[in-house]
Amino acid sequence: MYPARIRTPRLDLLPLRAEYATEMAAVLSDPALHTFTGGAPLTPAALRTRYERLVAGSPDPAVSWLNWVLHLRTEARLAGTVQATVNGSGAEIAWVVGAPWQGRGLASEAARGLVSWLEEQAVPAVVAHIHPDHRASAAVATAAGLTPTDEWQDGEIRWQRATRP
Repeated sequence: MYPARIRTPRLDLLPLRAEYATEMAAVLSDPALHTFTGGAPLTPAALRTRYERLVAGSPDPAVSWLNWVLHLRTEARLAGTVQATVNGSGAEIAWVVGAPWQGRGLASEAARGLVSWLEEQAVPAVVAHIHPDHRASAAVATAAGLTPTDEWQDGEIRWQRATRP
């Protein structure tokens, strides 16, 4: 499975390319973005290396790494990312929006667009793992139709949505 361009009302979700690393390093430069996920902002060179690895794909042929950047059309710039790791049982998704663009509903819009696209690809289920204190990510998951479960993994709550019966 390969990522395709996804269009939402305000965004173009563009399949990841290593060339986006310089702009995305600035988008993702706020250390607060790592409060719940750990780590620190990457330099443009380190992010390019990471993007090259992601674009090359999973070493497991049964797993697809699908990554997009969020292109905000009104500002003609990148504002974040969404991703899906897809295997036979479904997809695990994640998202991040740069600090200057938070609070506008862009993550929710992007996640809804991604989940809709995954449904069109006949992916049977979508899950996300969210830190219990990360209210913004819980709101994004809810907007994308996911609901929390009683399952925990590495200190995060598993959210899920069946995309087809």
